[in-house]
Amino acid sequence: MSCLDVETTINMLLKEIKNIFHLELDCIYPSEEVDSFFYLAIGHYLDLERFVLALEPNLVISKMQEQPLFEALAQLKLERPVQYILGMTQFMDLDFKVNENVLIPRPETEELVRWIISDCENQESKINILDIGTGSGCIAIALAKNLKNAKVYALDISEGALEIVKENAVSNQVNVELVRADILILDKLGIKFDIIVSNPPYVRMVEKNKMKSNVVEYEPGIALFVSDDDPLVFYRKIVEFAHSNLKKDGMLYFEINQYLAKETKELLEDFFSEIELRKDMFGNDRILKGKTP
Repeated sequence: MSCLDVETTINMLLKEIKNIFHLELDCIYPSEEVDSFFYLAIGHYLDLERFVLALEPNLVISKMQEQPLFEALAQLKLERPVQYILGMTQFMDLDFKVNENVLIPRPETEELVRWIISDCENQESKINILDIGTGSGCIAIALAKNLKNAKVYALDISEGALEIVKENAVSNQVNVELVRADILILDKLGIKFDIIVSNPPYVRMVEKNKMKSNVVEYEPGIALFVSDDDPLVFYRKIVEFAHSNLKKDGMLYFEINQYLAKETKELLEDFFSEIELRKDMFGNDRILKGKTP
């Protein structure tokens, strides 16, 4: 059954719409992911819990209610990320607005944020934190939400991204200072920081053909890709910036390309001590920390 066939129906069983999601999408996505898309859609558009069909297997919805579900289905068939379709995603149990101006937050990045929170949870004095390449603001806002003694600055080159950060800060009831700048040419901000954190672009062009089309075609390339000739360009500049702009005993945290872990770690060795590399939930070298001596 196609979407056009469905649209002639007056009212439908919700379970029938779930079946249509699978008929249309199982050839593109794993079945479990299609289930996830369906439940995210009914939660977002109809405010229904994912267990609703277990409680009401014959639940009928109106044509008006079904319309956004089929509109979402049409976009999913084009492999547009579900987070952009809904305009929202979750990170660290917080809701974030997202669009094509910003990367979709990943669960691996939550591990980076939790590491910082764990290191700072007993810190009582005020601290300054800078998030470089903030995107949606997920790192900066999650830190501001969880570290009440932190003054958090969110830096990005993209005005569109900073507009999203502003909205997300308001909706999550935190104060974040926005800074529009290009880190590749920035030397200082007139502030010394206790923590600098960054998840900069790190995917080499040679790795691009291994990525899913929904990432390559829809997420902002400026936030993803670096040249094969100089893949650590952002890390090198951020290390130099951090060396000059961190306080004594300040910390630098990175999310990194697993294939360049050794090379990225070596960048820190000239300026930082107590360097630690950690694996993510998938067993990949993903997060890195260094301390100013």
